[in-house]
Amino acid sequence: MEAEFNPSSQAPTVVLDNRGLEPPQPMMRTLAALKRCKPGDVVLIHNDRVPVFLIEELNNLGCLYTVADQADGTAKVRIEKG
Repeated sequence: MEAEFNPSSQAPTVVLDNRGLEPPQPMMRTLAALKRCKPGDVVLIHNDRVPVFLIEELNNLGCLYTVADQADGTAKVRIEKG
């Protein structure tokens, strides 16, 4: 479920810089971090592009997320564990 982008609402619990990693590493790292989190915790990731397959998985898991495209073509995603 995509939520309105609000970067100032709860500080991230985990911050992952997934840039430069080959798929499926960014998705695997992100899902592993989410697994360690408690409901309501926030994971902030920075990827080379919008992680479409991860977004599909986040919808299946019931996580709230926002995607912010960056000027350099990368994407930052804020995920709140459901």
